[in-house]
Amino acid sequence: MIGDEERIQRRAALRALLARPLLTAERDPEALLLVRRHVTELRDWLARETGWRLMVDSGTARLFKTAPDTQDATHPARGKAGEPYGRRRYVLFCLALATLERADAQTTLGRLAEEVLSAAAEPELDFTFTLDTRAERADLVAIVRMLLDWGVLRRVAGDEEAYLSETGDVLYDVRRPVLATLLTGARGPSTITAPSFEERLAELTAEPVADTDDLRNQALRRRLTRKLLEDPVIYFADLDEAERAYLTSQRHAIVRRLEEATELVAEVRAEGIAMVDPEDQLTDVRMPEQYTDGHVTLLVAEQLAVHGELTVEELKAFVRQAAREHISFWRKGVTEPGAETGLLATALDKLTALRLVHVAEGAAVGLPAIARYALAEPVIKGQ
Repeated sequence: MIGDEERIQRRAALRALLARPLLTAERDPEALLLVRRHVTELRDWLARETGWRLMVDSGTARLFKTAPDTQDATHPARGKAGEPYGRRRYVLFCLALATLERADAQTTLGRLAEEVLSAAAEPELDFTFTLDTRAERADLVAIVRMLLDWGVLRRVAGDEEAYLSETGDVLYDVRRPVLATLLTGARGPSTITAPSFEERLAELTAEPVADTDDLRNQALRRRLTRKLLEDPVIYFADLDEAERAYLTSQRHAIVRRLEEATELVAEVRAEGIAMVDPEDQLTDVRMPEQYTDGHVTLLVAEQLAVHGELTVEELKAFVRQAAREHISFWRKGVTEPGAETGLLATALDKLTALRLVHVAEGAAVGLPAIARYALAEPVIKGQ
């Protein structure tokens, strides 16, 4: 039997890894210490329940998570201001990693930019990048700042703002041990020869096919556990027949193990299961939130919880009216013509990422879990 303190520490270590799959001594010293202290038990639990690998050394801990759905684009990488990455930033990110793999122990932002620019000129990439505009330089700087946050780079001298304004450069240490841990695919990219992007992605993430009942059940348990840990909610209707049957028979055991290991709380409904975090730490999209965008999102959720389905035009009209009603509390400009379009887009992006809404053909449809945001009729006691 393990003691209460041991159990608390182990949960904290696992939660730290789930929240930040790459921990470094500089950025996460206390979390890394916990992971190193409980590495054997964590590695065993993760291998058994999820199939994810855990690599730990004196300076880093890397949990090699795999996405439950490689087609899900609702949780993009984001920049410092919260802006989602587009294709250009993703391509630049890959080119920067390839460049850093060949770089010296130290490099400058200017040198990195030149190498990326040279790589981007390869005709088979079908990618245009010139560094002629501040916007293009800002995209490269966003990539570098993400690598700084992850610990792949360490700033030695200079500042990225000087590079943006073309008044200076920045010197970095390249931390190869951290750089080497970034790829999470089951296979090395250089071993894949499939022609299309979809086929290459499938091969990059493919796992061995189970050939016995025990191995098939193990694969199902791991796949469902990953979904419960990574997805805001699992709807039974989205599972295949084998997954539904296994989850129906093993739901209590899977949920119990997750709750014991992570302190997540299962919310089980007729339509599906959500693992809710009372501490609100293990998510990149929060609901509800404060400020204008958070309030708009909550109000839109309430409308869809009541009506089930509304057209985008109906929701725009609702947001315009809400902006007039809350003009004293929302940020400036919300009543300007067209402002409702951006406000609604932000709200629907968040609700879609949380699996609360499906948007298609000019309409938004509330999914079952959105019912938790419906306004109940007030109850007056004594009447």
